[in-house]
Amino acid sequence: MTLMQDLLQNSVTGIGVTQVPENLNILATQDCAAAIWQRRPLPDFQTWIDGLDPAILPSVRLILKPQDVVTVLSEVCDTSLVTDRSHWRHLIKDIAKLSRLFCDLMTAPYVRLRLEPITSNACRKFHIDAITARLVCTYRGTGTQYGISHDGAEPERIFTVPTGTPILLRGTLWPEQPRSGLLHRSPPIEGSGETRLVLVLDPICDLEDET
Repeated sequence: MTLMQDLLQNSVTGIGVTQVPENLNILATQDCAAAIWQRRPLPDFQTWIDGLDPAILPSVRLILKPQDVVTVLSEVCDTSLVTDRSHWRHLIKDIAKLSRLFCDLMTAPYVRLRLEPITSNACRKFHIDAITARLVCTYRGTGTQYGISHDGAEPERIFTVPTGTPILLRGTLWPEQPRSGLLHRSPPIEGSGETRLVLVLDPICDLEDET
């Protein structure tokens, strides 16, 4: 049984799975605490990004309009040591697509975009983010882990989102009652030699709230 088949059979836990990005709005349905876009990364792209020297993986933190993502990230590329422009352009276009989808879903004019390599046990404890919702996509390395907890303890059953697969997660500011009990974390990788490359998107409705 594949992970996605397992997810589909366990949809009662509040995980919605879609094969097309247009259906990520399932996050707005009452019993859906997270939405996963089932997709597979292009093999050539995955081989390229997995083989990059971790020292040249991009690290970006920005607040911008989704329509500006391609331009801004392209400028970052021009100052980086990444030499394979075709795969880098693919990454930029995918980030821009996810930014547009997410902002449309959240009706937010801006997005807080974080793209960074991770080698430590960042956010290793299971938790819910103190935001409305968040999109996470791990382009390299082990994906986000999640599970259901009914008492705040670590979930008994832990799932891992496949590499290259976006997951949308409700936060504590989402008007959900009662809470689903869905918790998530970054996978514990410290000391393993693994370097992840993770995209995190948060909706920004008012820039003045960010100053």
